[in-house]
Amino acid sequence: MTWRWRLPWRVDEIFRPLQPAADISGLQLTASCTMKKPETKKKPPASGKNDRAGQLMTEVAQQVRATRSRRGLTRKNLAHHSGISERYLAQVENGEANISLALLARIAEALGVSIESLLPIGDNRSIRHERLGKLIDLMDADTREKAYQVLNEAFGKPRGGNRTGVALIGLRGAGKSTLGEHLARHHKVPFVRLDEVISKLAGLEMGELISLTGQSVFRRYEAEALQKTLHDYRYVVVETGGSLVSEAETYKLLRQHFFTVWIRAMPEDHMSRVTAQGDLRPMDGYLQPMQDLKQILIERAADYALADYELMTSDRSIDTCLTELVKVSAPYLQKA
Repeated sequence: MTWRWRLPWRVDEIFRPLQPAADISGLQLTASCTMKKPETKKKPPASGKNDRAGQLMTEVAQQVRATRSRRGLTRKNLAHHSGISERYLAQVENGEANISLALLARIAEALGVSIESLLPIGDNRSIRHERLGKLIDLMDADTREKAYQVLNEAFGKPRGGNRTGVALIGLRGAGKSTLGEHLARHHKVPFVRLDEVISKLAGLEMGELISLTGQSVFRRYEAEALQKTLHDYRYVVVETGGSLVSEAETYKLLRQHFFTVWIRAMPEDHMSRVTAQGDLRPMDGYLQPMQDLKQILIERAADYALADYELMTSDRSIDTCLTELVKVSAPYLQKA
């Protein structure tokens, strides 16, 4: 039998023996020392900091996902132009990655937006005039509505003769091409597909242009195509690409010079019409086409809603939709 000792850590434990332990081998006496670690107080979890970090990651994820949807890019395409793996982008969009500013800047560049637009910087992101934003913050809901009415009456978009054209916006498959062609024929004015103008300016097909050059170059051609259309035509019906609304300045220019109509449809109709035409480009590269289509519509809804008029085409005939479109567009296409 032997005594087993452990090194003391308190004065009152010096030389106090522990319980005797049996000889393991029965032939050899062994002595061992067991070190007792000092007790340390556990630090309380920094839940506040962790919660805030998690919230920031979630908000960045929402901004990246929403911007990519508005731009009409697949995650694979974004990975190609940003040089960031598709797997890591998925983690970013799911709020699982504590992304650095350097990587976020690469994502912003690939999306053709500023890095600030991907950061959670408050609820007044759409207020571009600082003093106006501060004034609005001091108003209650009723006062804000009154202020809007005053501003809209005094500085709202011009109507009638100042805009001599109609622009159709909306996602592919809503009916822009069909209704646009009929509307232009009815008023005997040109019908212009902005995507075709972009392709001619760039000397590339749309898919190649986006794939080879990225969003920034494509958006420059898009803005140039709109300027060219404004220069070349006075009375015209324009069909725009579905993602034009994600480029704020180009979209503002469009709304300043054209009566804009959001051609709408239910997600199922978007998908079935495009599929029936044998054109799967809008959903090419998406793993879950219908789910992604619905997400794109959700993300772009606020931008589309800035149009002057909304026209739903689901469960309605072409003639019915055209009659409505001709009526609301007449003041902007009737030549003097």
